[in-house]
Amino acid sequence: MNRPAIEVTGLRKAFGAQTVLDGIDLRVEAGSVFALLGPNGAGKTTLITILSTLVRPDAGSVTIAGHDLAADPDGVRASISVTGQAAAVDGVLTGAENLRMMARLSGFSAAVARRRSDELIDRFDLADAARKRVSTYSGGMRRRLDLALSLVAAPPVIFLDEPTTCLDTRSRQTLWDIIQDLARRGTTILLTTQYLEEADQLADRIAVLDHGTIVAEGTAAQLKAQVGGEVVELRDARGDIVRELPTDGSVDALRAAIDDLDALAVPGASIAIRKPSLDDAFLALTGQQAAGQQAAAQQTTHHETEKEAVR
Repeated sequence: MNRPAIEVTGLRKAFGAQTVLDGIDLRVEAGSVFALLGPNGAGKTTLITILSTLVRPDAGSVTIAGHDLAADPDGVRASISVTGQAAAVDGVLTGAENLRMMARLSGFSAAVARRRSDELIDRFDLADAARKRVSTYSGGMRRRLDLALSLVAAPPVIFLDEPTTCLDTRSRQTLWDIIQDLARRGTTILLTTQYLEEADQLADRIAVLDHGTIVAEGTAAQLKAQVGGEVVELRDARGDIVRELPTDGSVDALRAAIDDLDALAVPGASIAIRKPSLDDAFLALTGQQAAGQQAAAQQTTHHETEKEAVR
């Protein structure tokens, strides 16, 4: 069996009385894209900062590209690159100058730095803007340059912390293509994202982190299968979703779900049946679906109470 690019066992971290990570186990194969999903406060950023050697864990072990995090943090740092939510580029310099500066800081000679800069400018489709100040770049161009900077030293492992946040659809798709190309070339990518479609499109495997623990892990198809066979949607006359019910896909379950939705007697309503999405799986696995339905029920009860009071 090949050695994984990232292996995490029993990782724990607390800040004061608050436990942020509670026994995390992860195995990320080399050359794969692994997505880490979770609601706000689940511990995603803390996990990335630990793997990046910026924060010490309280317990557990981590091996990255064959280097033990505790025994060889310098080896880990030499094997990784981290791209955060905000593009870490110098707006005063041009794109080419940013890349050459990073290459020089990485120990390359001036000639090699220039050659490496030219390679990355072509690879990330930045040739037309290479000699322009980065302050004039669009958000998508800045993110492409930021990712190019993280690849100057060609690390085997890259951590991408919500890399497409605030990008438009076209820029996001361009970055997806770049990430997929990196994986095809053998780079291992650990990705955190708030866009479930992003994880669905890119990830070979996905882990769902909730309250400091991994509540599910698998391919996108495996996670979707945990929700059920089919989802029945009830939409109002405007086409907005009023209620969704997951089922096991059997005729009896579908009939029961349709009867339950029909009993709501929503004027002008329509019913549709679809396959579960990764959004459905995420909401079900993190308990947010149940919480959302409970909140909706409480809101409905509150409105009914108000009506009774008015009467």
